[in-house]
Amino acid sequence: MALSIVYGYTNTSWSMAYHAFTAFDGSTEHLVIQSVRLPRALIAAAVGASLAIAGAILQTLTKNPLASPDILGINAGAGFFVVVSLSLFGFNSSQAFALMAFIGSAVAVFLMFAISSAGREGMTPMKLTLAGAAIAAMFSSFTQGLLVLDEAALDQVLFWLAGSVQGRKLELLQGIIPYLAAGGTLALLLARKLNVLAMGEDVARGLGLKTGLIKLLSALAVVLLAGGSVAVAGPIGFIGIIIPHLAKKWIGTDHRWLLPFSGLLGAILLIAADIGARYVIMPQEVPVGVMTAVIGVPFFIYIARKGIGTK
Repeated sequence: MALSIVYGYTNTSWSMAYHAFTAFDGSTEHLVIQSVRLPRALIAAAVGASLAIAGAILQTLTKNPLASPDILGINAGAGFFVVVSLSLFGFNSSQAFALMAFIGSAVAVFLMFAISSAGREGMTPMKLTLAGAAIAAMFSSFTQGLLVLDEAALDQVLFWLAGSVQGRKLELLQGIIPYLAAGGTLALLLARKLNVLAMGEDVARGLGLKTGLIKLLSALAVVLLAGGSVAVAGPIGFIGIIIPHLAKKWIGTDHRWLLPFSGLLGAILLIAADIGARYVIMPQEVPVGVMTAVIGVPFFIYIARKGIGTK
């Protein structure tokens, strides 16, 4: 976060950053540090942590090492609702995008769990994964269709759809942070139950765990974490895939440690990606979602080939 505050297109130093908070003088450098880079660092940390924790929960629920908010349609649902709000209702403010993205994420999660729960067998990891993939494809197709019909909407929303923390105001994070905090707290409270659930559905039921309730509460945590993150920064991918595997490798599979450690690593990765995004084509910037994709795609292929986490 300190590196994110100091380095960027505007030339600043460590001493400038220090004095921006201790002896603010209204200079351009101090304004950039306080009003642009600090909110950006805080948002990247909050979003990275939330997406990583949501990914860890989804991988446990689905028993799929490739599960994450972007793969299971949560990001796609948020993007679709944002495009609908812009194309059909004319909303174009960051606050309106945030609200619609949060609603879209919640709808996607609800549909995923409702569809996967249908049938005599009830919810199973395979059905949950297939339902999420189908919802992701559906919302992505709807979004592309709307953007084809409304080119003006495409111009306005394209940068948001790529995922970015650039230009986000601290007020936007302040409006979403209660949801992220609630989701993170709920996830930590469910950590012991997730340990039991990870041993298998039958084992969990045999130990007296109310698996349906735990899955419902876990879904709520994912809505709060992933939905709030997408609302602030757009649909940033691959954080939820990469980080849980790194955390398991370094800290183990105990969710009491896995979830907070995933949050820490997720914050670090997204901040680092955002710093890199400033320098790739300077003076212009690459959306941070592009940077996470560059990092995440090779890792995604590696997981798919090796089957990490499936044994």
